[in-house]
Amino acid sequence: MRKIARWSYFLISSVVSIYCIKPVTAEQTATLTIAVNNIRHQKGDICFRIYAGEKGFPMSNKSEVQSGCTKITGTSVIKKFPGLKHGTYAVAIVDDQNGDRKLNTDFFGIPKEGFGISKNPTVSVQTGTPKFRDASFLVNKNTSINIVMKYSLDP
Repeated sequence: MRKIARWSYFLISSVVSIYCIKPVTAEQTATLTIAVNNIRHQKGDICFRIYAGEKGFPMSNKSEVQSGCTKITGTSVIKKFPGLKHGTYAVAIVDDQNGDRKLNTDFFGIPKEGFGISKNPTVSVQTGTPKFRDASFLVNKNTSINIVMKYSLDP
């Protein structure tokens, strides 16, 4: 009788343990492919910043989740960013001609280097710097976007 009680206890505790175990699933990640078009210069780098939130977008790295630069090889470049969690992101790019990895502006804040923002929003004196909500997009699985390089503010 004791052996049956032990086996019953063992069986019940095993079933309860199995029931309580939460399945471990690997967090799915995605690759973001960014194509940049309309590049004027044939030297320097195109530098990318991927943001997961509005804090710091598009000028500082406060909510930046990935960044990187790639050499200019023609009038367009493509760069892939693997390992992003599924979610909402925005991208800012700079045609970095002087190697300082940031957008240089004049006294009035007008860009002196080429720049681009995901979803290609209007950037003018009237509209000001684009907001995260105007440039953000959803990344899930493999996502591709196109950014047109600008070398002046929009009229």
